[in-house]
Amino acid sequence: MSLKIAYLGPEGTNSETAALYFLDWQQSQGQSGQLCAYTTIAQTLQAVAEGRADLGVVPVENSIEGSVTMTLDSLWKWQSLQIQRAIVLPIIHALISRASSLATLEVVYSHPQALAQCQGWLEQFLPKAERLASNSTSEALQHVDPGGRVAAIASPRAAKLYGLPHLVEKINDYTDNCTRFLLVGQTPHQEGSHTSLAFSLPANVPGALVRPLQIFAARSINMTRIESRPTKRSLGEYIFFIDVAAGLNTIALQSALEELAEHTEALKVFGSYQIISTNGPPS
Repeated sequence: MSLKIAYLGPEGTNSETAALYFLDWQQSQGQSGQLCAYTTIAQTLQAVAEGRADLGVVPVENSIEGSVTMTLDSLWKWQSLQIQRAIVLPIIHALISRASSLATLEVVYSHPQALAQCQGWLEQFLPKAERLASNSTSEALQHVDPGGRVAAIASPRAAKLYGLPHLVEKINDYTDNCTRFLLVGQTPHQEGSHTSLAFSLPANVPGALVRPLQIFAARSINMTRIESRPTKRSLGEYIFFIDVAAGLNTIALQSALEELAEHTEALKVFGSYQIISTNGPPS
């Protein structure tokens, strides 16, 4: 049976590039698959949660702009979702337009993350151009006009796929621009070098967060990321997302989670996984 792998589309997004890597990995395990594009991150993960896709590929963290909040919120919302694997991709943004020069550009479209990752360049070279958000970098290319008024920020690969010229390449503000993508399914996964989890606290009182964090410190478990998101119930109430450098199959983390459950209101473990790095699109 061929697995359906959902991703933030359309074709040419960085999410698709990550999905192609995961597809190669699935095939190396003797499992065939097909990619299915969705319009938003939330729709991508909802398709997995509702069984319309077997796996989903979504961005979760960027080295410049930090966490992708829609991914975090969706992981918490859909209780059955489990992380299977992660990959870190270098991200290169290009200004794509049919304009002959920057002088004619009035509007720049892209995904909010891409616009933020290029904001320094935009301020310097296109300070008067309006910046408009799209659901993805590839979707932004649909706005590129023949008259040269509109540009999009997307990957050089996307420009090639859609037959559009690069006006300027490598416009992201920092050379070391990387994004971590997750492969998400519904199968519990306990083996790997990292584990992601999230919890809410029973009360918003001084020191409420201290005890949960001390549980990891007492067992020498390194936290590699911590992020808070509102519960959406009341102002000042938060969900805390944490990544740790330990697998669920270790005694230390098992013990930590048992104790953590006693000091939290709700606790969700997203699974353990390996993180792989790459230098670009798969061949």
